[in-house]
Amino acid sequence: LSPCTGQGWMCCPNGWKRFQNSCYFLSLDTMSWTESEQNCTGMGSHLVVINGREEQVFLSDLIKKAPRRLNFYIGLRAEIMDQWQWVDKTPYNMTAAFWRRYEPSEGDDEKCVVMHRDSEIPNNWNNVRCQMHYRICE
Repeated sequence: LSPCTGQGWMCCPNGWKRFQNSCYFLSLDTMSWTESEQNCTGMGSHLVVINGREEQVFLSDLIKKAPRRLNFYIGLRAEIMDQWQWVDKTPYNMTAAFWRRYEPSEGDDEKCVVMHRDSEIPNNWNNVRCQMHYRICE
């Protein structure tokens, strides 16, 4: 979600966190990846698209403050194995990806991506089944 701008002010809705030119929302409930994207869209946003290391580190720090050991969907998935796509059609760039060691793992059913809370920063992406997880909207 783009923060509101006017007269030099930038603001985010209540409960959202601002970083650079975006606002981020960490969910308190779990949904499938598709439901998560629909939920974000319903708030005028989308599942987070990570564009660089600074944003990745900010979000990694944010999820480490979550009350429990939670993993959060990001807006990356592969409908066809190993063909990763961002929800906003930003080109996927392997050199700007933050996979955990040995990830993405092989497996036809692990088509969605979460940020793994307890991994070393910044490399905490893990491909998973598209079942119930928390989410980050942007």
